[in-house]
Amino acid sequence: MDDKKRYWIGFNLVKGIGSTRLQNLLNSFGDIKNAWEATEAQLRDAGLGYSLIQTLIKTRNSNQLENIMKLIDKSGIDVVTWDDGAYPRRLREINQSPPVLYVNGEILEEDDWSVAIVGTRRISTYGKQVTEQLATELAQNRITIVSGLARGIDSVAHKVSIDRGGRTIAVLGCGVDIIYPPEHRRLAMEIVEHGALISDYPPGTAPEAVNFPPRNRIISGLSKATVVVEAGRKSGALITAAFATEQGREVFAVPGNIYSPNSKGPNQLIADGAQILNNTNALLDSLEINQAHAQRETRQILPADATEAQLYKILSTEPLHVDEISRLSGLPIEMITANLTLLELKGMARHIGNMHYVAVSEEYEEYQVNTRSAPLSEFEFDD
Repeated sequence: MDDKKRYWIGFNLVKGIGSTRLQNLLNSFGDIKNAWEATEAQLRDAGLGYSLIQTLIKTRNSNQLENIMKLIDKSGIDVVTWDDGAYPRRLREINQSPPVLYVNGEILEEDDWSVAIVGTRRISTYGKQVTEQLATELAQNRITIVSGLARGIDSVAHKVSIDRGGRTIAVLGCGVDIIYPPEHRRLAMEIVEHGALISDYPPGTAPEAVNFPPRNRIISGLSKATVVVEAGRKSGALITAAFATEQGREVFAVPGNIYSPNSKGPNQLIADGAQILNNTNALLDSLEINQAHAQRETRQILPADATEAQLYKILSTEPLHVDEISRLSGLPIEMITANLTLLELKGMARHIGNMHYVAVSEEYEEYQVNTRSAPLSEFEFDD
């Protein structure tokens, strides 16, 4: 594991330092290691209060970080941070995105096209039927399903996606090494094989009630759209829908019997402006499903010309600013940005903010292996 990740994990252990405070520290110190090793005076100058500074120092001096690092290594858990090109693109776009994600399984580029399916634990026959049909059609269209591994709607959505050959991601309100509810242990193992378990809580974190509402922002943040199938008026699914709205994502709700407690949540969402989900056509249209398929089909296409090839050879999984790309390539900024846009459309590069770009890792590795010894002049391109 990258040595820097231990500092990201360290800050993740400090209660009171979330995404906003951590970003301020990064702005002040310029580097996660410098922030972690800062003196009390430096931390005070950076805006931290006395109590929070003492909490940070106590965490630095304890064995907690070392114990978590050992647990991560033993469990084979992957750690993805803001610094990583592998950080999910859609989640990066939201306000206060989690600085650290713990992942058991694998997040792929194709997971950019995903839908959150959420709802009550007390699922009805109607809710089960709707969830099964929705998950089946999404899986058949190669849309990743995101949910929370809870009883009811969540577990049905995960299982149907797997059974139909699709991908699914479960976002947990505990450490990814702890499965809750415990009867979903086998389902969790299947999810790891067909997607990932994700949490922003460190390994070993118990599934406490206060953890679940905040994790819902990750469920919606990973997804292009959120669908609420069945939910009561105070259901956690409505919290997910509220986060989705704040994040500028589409919210769909399945209409139901006005006398059913399970339909009160979705019916209220519809009254408040959510889109009615009578069938999956409107949902698939909102997902730009044709664009999703087109991008997948062009992922393996080689660069179209020498300029694209040159830029693609310069890119790596580490973020590069366009100014640095210009320096390395000798090309003007205007030409670089135009060609990077084309590489993005092909799914071969990604803009991660502030004019920084990375190569999409899977294609980059294959391309570098195939072209490592060949000079640029030896490439032949179609017109």
